[in-house]
Amino acid sequence: MESHAGSALQKHTLLWFIIAMAQCVSGQRCGAHYEYAIEEFCLAKFRLDMQELDQSQWCSWEDTAEFYEELTNCTYLLALNMSCFWPNQMVDEFFIQVHRHYFHDCSMSGRRLRDPPNRILGPFIVVPILVTLLMTALVVWRSKRSEGIV
Repeated sequence: MESHAGSALQKHTLLWFIIAMAQCVSGQRCGAHYEYAIEEFCLAKFRLDMQELDQSQWCSWEDTAEFYEELTNCTYLLALNMSCFWPNQMVDEFFIQVHRHYFHDCSMSGRRLRDPPNRILGPFIVVPILVTLLMTALVVWRSKRSEGIV
């Protein structure tokens, strides 16, 4: 009975070893080919798209979001077609390099700080000024009116 259990354990261990080796081989297959593919297809297009923008616009999320989304989708679709896992360590390292090159001077939020449009900023300026003037006029009017009553 013990030899039967030992034999089953060996078969189970051997099965897991074969599965692990197959995953390693398929992962290595993805390695060099996948890396080449994302650099030649995805990164090449992203570079062209970013060259169309002025370098001062690289930190503007509104200007780069579409390009960045296309880059992300490209790496995903290539991984899917090559039967690779996504995301993986190679994709992480790839995006770290992209960020180091294109977005190293950007703020953590990824947005350039700027004033809101005048249609939003205007009421925040005009309303307190009008309330202050109205309250001042009301106080002056009430103080003059109360002097005549006494």
